[in-house]
Amino acid sequence: MTARRSALARIFRPRSDPRDGLRPLWHRVVGASRNPDWYAQGHVADTVSGRFDMIAVILALVLLRLESAGAPPEHGVHLTELFVEDMDRQLRETGVGDLVVGKRIGKLVAALGGRLGAFRDAFAENAEPALLEDAARRNITLNDGADGSAIAGLLRTYHAELARCEPAAILAAELPR
Repeated sequence: MTARRSALARIFRPRSDPRDGLRPLWHRVVGASRNPDWYAQGHVADTVSGRFDMIAVILALVLLRLESAGAPPEHGVHLTELFVEDMDRQLRETGVGDLVVGKRIGKLVAALGGRLGAFRDAFAENAEPALLEDAARRNITLNDGADGSAIAGLLRTYHAELARCEPAAILAAELPR
């Protein structure tokens, strides 16, 4: 009976989630996206769209930093999965039905991918400074009349601060404010 019970216990034992170690980093990404400076000084619209944009931008910058540092790709995959999990939960909490959630998640993941490409290009070694302003204008919901220069300056500073962070520190959820 003991051998049988231990076999069943092994089968039904909860498995560890490889994403669990990155959850503090995901929460820190969300926290960094809520920094009031993005909204007050950077002129990001303090709306659902503007807040989503900042989460996606901060996540994109973190993913690009890990990529440039040669971190194992599964870290990026797991962070993206946490993004999807959180966005799925947020959509369901706002009343979006099961039939629509998948389509919306697909669009949100595509939006993240677009930001990865835009900011990868904008922060490339020989990129023109105007490319970052253009990427900000196209990928971040700004207040009426904002031209993207203020948020581009803040993103340039954040990117530089992130570049000084060791990958191990980032993975330990130590991000610039």
